[in-house]
Amino acid sequence: MIGGRLRDLRAEQDLSLRALAERTGLSATLLSQIERGKVEPSLKSLRLLASVLGQSVGELFDSSESLTVRISRPGERSRITSPRGYIQYERLAPSNGQLEVLRGVLAPGEVSSDEPWSHPSIECVVVLAGTLTVHVAETAHEVTAGESVTFDSRQPHRYQNVTDGVVEFLVSVAPPSP
Repeated sequence: MIGGRLRDLRAEQDLSLRALAERTGLSATLLSQIERGKVEPSLKSLRLLASVLGQSVGELFDSSESLTVRISRPGERSRITSPRGYIQYERLAPSNGQLEVLRGVLAPGEVSSDEPWSHPSIECVVVLAGTLTVHVAETAHEVTAGESVTFDSRQPHRYQNVTDGVVEFLVSVAPPSP
């Protein structure tokens, strides 16, 4: 899904794999594997690619199918992995440039990123199972199953699981960030 879109965007900008690798700091081998669908890119890689290609992360995904109605089925969703691989998101909604909806799962003791980060969006997190610690600016918020938290994601933030169980949650980001 993302591989074909990445290849098309690279071709539109007349970039070779090697040139894209130089601009992103990613290896040409990794880029080739992503384009061929052999590996799923990390969120960090997606952000680098989006930045270099002048796109949002959401726009890197193939949006050729109709956005009028789309059913998202388990096993058919694209996945995004965090920079250190702690959290893997499933894209629940196709890219439309206005909203990103992701399903996240955090293992016990893991975090979404090493350091909090920010981007110009609004985020709403709904915890489906477990208790998620949401760090926003200097404050940690405990959000339990059935609860949600909404915040201005221009503030540095990250997600953490300080419990012994898996945490499952949905994240809506509007607009999607690069």
